[in-house]
Amino acid sequence: MAVFGIFGTKTENVASSVYYGLYALQHRGQASSGIVVNDDGIFRAYKDSGLVNEVFTPAVMKGLGMGQIAVGNVRYGTLDTKDRINAEPIVVNHSKGRMAIAIDGKLVNGAELKAEMELQGSIFHTGNDAEIISALIIKERITSSSIEEAVGKAMRRLKGGYSLVVMSPQKLIAARDENGVHPICYGKRGDGEYIIASETCALHAVGAAPIRDLEPGEMLVFTKEGIRVNKDNCGKKPERLCVFEYLYTARPDSVIENCSVHLARKRAGMFLARTCGVEADVVIGAPDSGIDAAIGYAEESGIPYGLGIIKNKYIGRTFIDPGQNLREDKVRIKLNPVEETVKGKRVILVDDSIVRGTTMARVVKLLREAGATEIHVRSSAPQFLNPCYYGTDIASRDVLIACNHTPEEMARIFGADSVGFLSVEDVFKIAKSGDCKGYCAACFDGNYPTEQPTSTGESKYDYKISENKK
Repeated sequence: MAVFGIFGTKTENVASSVYYGLYALQHRGQASSGIVVNDDGIFRAYKDSGLVNEVFTPAVMKGLGMGQIAVGNVRYGTLDTKDRINAEPIVVNHSKGRMAIAIDGKLVNGAELKAEMELQGSIFHTGNDAEIISALIIKERITSSSIEEAVGKAMRRLKGGYSLVVMSPQKLIAARDENGVHPICYGKRGDGEYIIASETCALHAVGAAPIRDLEPGEMLVFTKEGIRVNKDNCGKKPERLCVFEYLYTARPDSVIENCSVHLARKRAGMFLARTCGVEADVVIGAPDSGIDAAIGYAEESGIPYGLGIIKNKYIGRTFIDPGQNLREDKVRIKLNPVEETVKGKRVILVDDSIVRGTTMARVVKLLREAGATEIHVRSSAPQFLNPCYYGTDIASRDVLIACNHTPEEMARIFGADSVGFLSVEDVFKIAKSGDCKGYCAACFDGNYPTEQPTSTGESKYDYKISENKK
């Protein structure tokens, strides 16, 4: 998931800027896209299932019109929230005005908050946390003097990993959870336009110069009078940025907490070569996010890097597709080996991670068919052993291949000669040059920065209100 926002004082085609910003963030979510434009307090919104260029046709963009402020979102669909109704941003009318909100991430206490507010009369229509957060903000807004005061109060009740943008008729607000699990940054374009985005690549896409990342717990309020900084929720919990941002989620040209994603991935490959080295003729990377680590592995090991797999650029990320069958179908047409690189050679295949194993088995088979004599699989991430509760759709250990098989067993399943992983110790070193003070690697080591969610319904985010009526 990703958020994007723009604040200006002049009436312009802000929808176009959000469009290009979301396009740059498309790798973070491919299920739905949405934009809300604010023109002197009049909100015009459009959202639907699909990619940015599919949802926002020329006719739709024309209908959004001109404005001064705008927010947008792309999200991937988890198994239980993939319908159109869950697209963001969410627009809400309440007694003190209007509000649009979009988030990146997930709450661990969302089910409890939802149940509490339903018992107080709130009605929910979606399965995403943006609606829960919006309801909590509105509840606080009734007794608060400003929208930012309400957001600050709501943040003190939210548990989990999230970054969010909130738009009122006159203001644009950006905020980050107290642990800083998900990234969010802002920059400036021209004399008076400010841009908020999940990654710096989106700032560059619209011609904005990055200023800095928001601190964990920090809230920025953009108004015609300038920027107000609120740090009331800062410093209360240790910083725990999701290390998977560096390994997979973020685009390699982004910079998070003053650390290049590309360089972090190269370091992961270098560490991998030191601990899981093997004799081979060529190192190749699984596109796209495995390529940087493969380059690092090749540089450290002295084994030549080669272009071994071609990716169909029109196929999205299989990891964030809901449903195993859909992932398998896309893998079949997504990747194709370069025979000239691998035929008759011992190949080291570096991928960013091995989660379910769906893609890897297929890729190894393709390389065998292309004539590779040996295939040594290397993951630039440690073994996935735990669910993620902060936005990555890994709900159960049952789907994690590392929970049920050793590396040797995985090699047999994949048809590979060996399988090796980056160590948990080394994963904390890949972004040491940045400003972040700590990382969340709970999916690898089980050390969660927050409490784990209570789930009693049919899906991992459902909550049985009947159990709380007593």
